[in-house]
Amino acid sequence: MQKFTKLQGLVAPMDRENVDTDAIIPKQFLKSIKKTGFGVNLFDEWRYLDHGEPGIPESQRKPNPDFVLNQPRYAGASTLLARKNFGCGSSREHAPWALDQYGFRAIIAPSFADIFFNNCFKNGLLPIVLPAATVAQLFDEVHAFPGYQLTIDLERQVIVRPQGEEIPFEVQAFRKYCLLNGFDDIGLTLRQSDKIRAFEAQRLATKPWLAHTMVS
Repeated sequence: MQKFTKLQGLVAPMDRENVDTDAIIPKQFLKSIKKTGFGVNLFDEWRYLDHGEPGIPESQRKPNPDFVLNQPRYAGASTLLARKNFGCGSSREHAPWALDQYGFRAIIAPSFADIFFNNCFKNGLLPIVLPAATVAQLFDEVHAFPGYQLTIDLERQVIVRPQGEEIPFEVQAFRKYCLLNGFDDIGLTLRQSDKIRAFEAQRLATKPWLAHTMVS
């Protein structure tokens, strides 16, 4: 998993409440058995005027010029600004995969659906909860100033506005540790690989009839 330490980048506004995971990545794209390639279909039903299906090249699609992520001023955005209850709906982990593979590293909103919120941390995304009034101010600034950027410093737990004002945010200590070090669940487990091998060796020595269950 990619480390998250400090992010400075363009902000794109998703000015809708209750954006569910089927809007983030529609159900037909869950057919894929791979964990990659979902970014092109992020917000598919909003980004395109035609119906999307897995395997259709982006070059053959009809972009919706009115959708926010298709506007040139937000090209390359790495922070998504959203409204309350972002990521509601089904628990599909494909939703944070699609956001990450599109290029987003952080999402700022007044609230998130619980399962989506947890899945973000497991996949290297930083979901930040701020008061609704603060989020509303950020929306006003993003709309008013083309090229609007924020700096997110996870170590210090602050968001820095262009004029230098800092906005503090909360993040659970263990989740912060994992993001700073790029540890997903598998990465955390592999840090104990020496202990795991020692345990398996001891088990084999005391219970040799279990040898067929050992994994090399």
